[in-house]
Amino acid sequence: MKASYDVVIVGGAVIGSAVAYFLAANPDFQGSILVVERDPTYRFAATALSSSSIRMQFSNPINVKISQFGSAFIQRFAQTMQVAGEAPPDLNFHQGGYLFLAATAAQEQTLRENHAVQRACGADVVLWDQEALHAAFPHLNVDDIRLASYGRSGEGWFSNTGLMNGFKAKARALGADYVTDEVVAIARAGDRVTGVTLKSGQQVQAGTVVNASGPRAGLTARMAGLALPVEPRKRTLFVFDCAASPEGTARVNGGRLPLMIDPSGVFCRPEGRFFLSGAAPLEDPVPAFDDFEPRWVEFEDQIWPALANRSPGFEAIKVVNQWAGHYDFNALDHNLIVGRHPQVTNFVFANGFSGHGLQQGPAAGRAVSELITYGSFRTLDLSEVGYERIAEGRPFLEKAVI
Repeated sequence: MKASYDVVIVGGAVIGSAVAYFLAANPDFQGSILVVERDPTYRFAATALSSSSIRMQFSNPINVKISQFGSAFIQRFAQTMQVAGEAPPDLNFHQGGYLFLAATAAQEQTLRENHAVQRACGADVVLWDQEALHAAFPHLNVDDIRLASYGRSGEGWFSNTGLMNGFKAKARALGADYVTDEVVAIARAGDRVTGVTLKSGQQVQAGTVVNASGPRAGLTARMAGLALPVEPRKRTLFVFDCAASPEGTARVNGGRLPLMIDPSGVFCRPEGRFFLSGAAPLEDPVPAFDDFEPRWVEFEDQIWPALANRSPGFEAIKVVNQWAGHYDFNALDHNLIVGRHPQVTNFVFANGFSGHGLQQGPAAGRAVSELITYGSFRTLDLSEVGYERIAEGRPFLEKAVI
């Protein structure tokens, strides 16, 4: 590790490593890169504890386009990320699709409005009435369903650690430095950050600092004297077995079931021979940074009743595993924040993904690398989700938040 770097990235999970990769892979960027990661095991990183899925079914065009790039990137990830002498990384991408269900007039209207946006962006999404839904997924109870939205391609789930480790390995192979340490202070001279102090005591000068510190992003921003409404929010995931699994009963997509979002907000998808499920909790306080205790009551009170109502196959189920992770939650509008600070322009945000970090990581990494290399976005303009709206208290609203 050197005493000075052109770019210092705070956080080395999927977002930080995506930024490092896209910088290092760009022949127009000639600078040096340091990634500082406090926990190289990533045991409690949002990346490692994520359900790691990707969808096109958003209500804002920019979020649809971000995921379109992410999906295409994931599908060619093995070739792009291969490091000489090593096996290509396999993300095991299951294109099972997303299935949104609407049971009220308001939910139906939202699906129709979202669908218009998605189709305008070229997403492969269809709307089904009750009859078409039952024909595709006969295990579902559709009596209360008014409309369904199904992603036929490009959506699904994949290896979370595979994505992160692939970015990291390729970034290092291309010259990025990684250090196991923790940023405890950020130095400023007027409207510029000048460097970071590490927990080990070492000081590192920096031309640009990128905040990619996940749920701790608010702390990192405060070190630079900046405000950022990003905080941890706990999400518990449950893996369960079925006495009579409905997997294989679908009459589309080779019999594979999609990631289903029930009108209650409970989601469920296949996970090998099991199923993975979760839901936003009814009460959602800010947890301590070291609080990863699963909320057991959510399965009994929210998840199982909704699933049992939706399918006879989910009436007799047994939890076989569970864990809790933290979202890097944007308390203003639950959407990503990517861009420079308008005054402290060499401090760059890549934060607040609110559970969408893995699917939005490739586009965010590319966008930050373009800002640093060229001074502006070159491929996909993410100005709408920049920091300016945070400073102005102007939410960028997304209706399709899970």
